[in-house]
Amino acid sequence: MESKEFYHHLPKVELHAHINGSISEETINKLLKRKGREEEISKVKFGKEQTEPLADSFKRLKLMQTLSDCAEDIYIITCDVIKEFAEDNVKYLELRSTPREITATGLSRDLYVEAVLRAIKDTAHLDIIVHFLLSIDRRLGVDVARTTMELAERYRDVSNGVVIGLDFSGDPKVGDARDYLPVFIEAHNRALKLSLHLAEVAAPEETKDILKELGPRIGRIGHGTCLQPECGGNQALVDLVLQHNIPLELCLTSNVKGQTVPNYDQHQFQFWYNRSHPCIIGTDDKGMFDTSLSEEYAIAARTFELDRESVWRLSLSSIDAIFADDDVKQMLRNKWHELKPSLNIT
Repeated sequence: MESKEFYHHLPKVELHAHINGSISEETINKLLKRKGREEEISKVKFGKEQTEPLADSFKRLKLMQTLSDCAEDIYIITCDVIKEFAEDNVKYLELRSTPREITATGLSRDLYVEAVLRAIKDTAHLDIIVHFLLSIDRRLGVDVARTTMELAERYRDVSNGVVIGLDFSGDPKVGDARDYLPVFIEAHNRALKLSLHLAEVAAPEETKDILKELGPRIGRIGHGTCLQPECGGNQALVDLVLQHNIPLELCLTSNVKGQTVPNYDQHQFQFWYNRSHPCIIGTDDKGMFDTSLSEEYAIAARTFELDRESVWRLSLSSIDAIFADDDVKQMLRNKWHELKPSLNIT
């Protein structure tokens, strides 16, 4: 089996996928054609070797969001994203997105969430389990965050657990995550799972206070790019993450193309993997960054010299960090073991 085939056939878990950033070129073209804007594709998609500052990436993502200004757009995008992850042999997927309202098109936060849930329901025949995290955008303020939390709780109860919790994201240079602590604590008290983008850029005091206040109530950390001392963090942050055993969602291509990490060799994956800390490979924005989860595993293996057995164990261990119950986790572990012989791992 060729290496490319190995990574494609490897069963995988994707826990860090923003819906709007995951739109493929095919779907972008479909939406641009619907809106009469075919000439704009170069503005929303990275070239294969292209990089740019993180702030410019957020501008690009904002452009991508203009492709989804009504419930039907959200439905089309979500269906396509799920199908593409399934085609990449992702067996468990947690999508995340910020519910938006757009008065001009009649889009409300409720309609946004319902469009995503309808897409998940209509793709249920595929060999992939899909859950949904509602995103709190740190640029929108605490009041909107509280509204999003209440929305997540309500739709968790009516979606039979498809909505599982909250993501905290948005431009890390805007606002202060500590302002949202009451919302995070209340969300945890309401049994909503928490995945927080932390230390995406150097913010040691903000990160320390969040980690000390929330501790193991944080289900996972997104990126964690600047936790280590040599990356703008400090040993106290490292110790807190290790102490609470908080899994890290690590997105290699996103960090390199967004210039928060200089190159793959210096990615924080190596630091945490060497300490046997839970590391989950993710795509972040597979459409915008022109990647796939198979490619991300291949990059990690090539860069950090992981053999096939190590790659398979890395994928298997990701199951431990999913926001699902133990029955789902065990079912997935069984599937991984059933598929292992077909991967020709020696």
